[in-house]
Amino acid sequence: MEIRKKIIIVAAIIIALATVAIVCLNEVGMLTRGKTKLERTNGTTVVPTMLDELTADSTWCGTFQLVWNDMKNEVAKQDVVFTPQEVMADNLNKESFNESMLSEEYYYKTYGLKTLELKEEIEKGIKEKFNQTSDILDKFDWSEEALNDPNDHSTNRYFFYTMLYREFEFEKEFDKLPDGTFGEYTGIKYFGIDKNTKDKVGNQIDVLYYNSEDDFALLINTKSEDEVIFVKNPQGTTFKAIYEDMLNESKEYTGSKYFEDIDEFKAPMLEYNEEREYTELQDKLFSTEFGQGIIIKTLQTIKFELNEKGGKIKSEAAMDMQDMATAIVVDKKPQPRYFYVDDTFAIFLREKGKAMPYFAGRVEDITKYQ
Repeated sequence: MEIRKKIIIVAAIIIALATVAIVCLNEVGMLTRGKTKLERTNGTTVVPTMLDELTADSTWCGTFQLVWNDMKNEVAKQDVVFTPQEVMADNLNKESFNESMLSEEYYYKTYGLKTLELKEEIEKGIKEKFNQTSDILDKFDWSEEALNDPNDHSTNRYFFYTMLYREFEFEKEFDKLPDGTFGEYTGIKYFGIDKNTKDKVGNQIDVLYYNSEDDFALLINTKSEDEVIFVKNPQGTTFKAIYEDMLNESKEYTGSKYFEDIDEFKAPMLEYNEEREYTELQDKLFSTEFGQGIIIKTLQTIKFELNEKGGKIKSEAAMDMQDMATAIVVDKKPQPRYFYVDDTFAIFLREKGKAMPYFAGRVEDITKYQ
């Protein structure tokens, strides 16, 4: 009898451990490489538009531009102008990115009077569309005095929100390559293709241009509509300038745009998690169609991961605002090209068939991303 009890207890423990293991595996997911939480990235800058000046390590996602567009067009009904005017406000007013540049499946977006019902609607919406929860909603004030007062007809309190979420897989998994250097940094984790790669992994790569080992751009296709673009030695002080320079170089390039069997490629694993509050835009009056407006609080987050299997990006933006009243030429004797993304580079994510990317990054200090 005692032995039978022990057997039952051991079986129960095994079942419990198996259940925990399954839950943990589901939480980790295919692309997080065993991590359940992405550490906060330090020493990088989030810029609100592709027109803003970059620091050494910068990133951008279109989510904040989308909430700004709604605030500007649906409530203010005119350009947002502070006194004195902020450069980033001028850039945001230009609407260099809008929802027509992205398919609806990529994002969830809404706005309305700031109520607890709107908060619940957002939480339900992102859960149903992306099976995600928000990292920023609870960082805003949802106390009664911070909500819209339906009895006060002299002022309205608005809340604007956007989430972009994508997971993508490469058509074929790249190799994990030996750790290497990146600029002056050592011990950097890489994925890609070298002389030992057996599968035809390079067929998913389109060469945009290759001027030298230190000056090239290439595009990696995925199983979905997402495209990953690497630009080594990016030229320009804004993401718009870098992107347009890349397009021009690609248009003028007359070399082979095929990734040949003798070519090699490597790129660093990337993990990025950043949050920015645009304090420059807060607590300043601006004119609206019927009176004056003031931005109480803004937040934007960007989480991005990339490895040999594919990638994942999640970006949120929210705003609390009060309104008071070519030809291909193939070398006959091809030489190997080394597409080593092992120094300062830019990366873009773009939906196939769209003119503009929805994410951009510039990486100089790779240690911030690993």
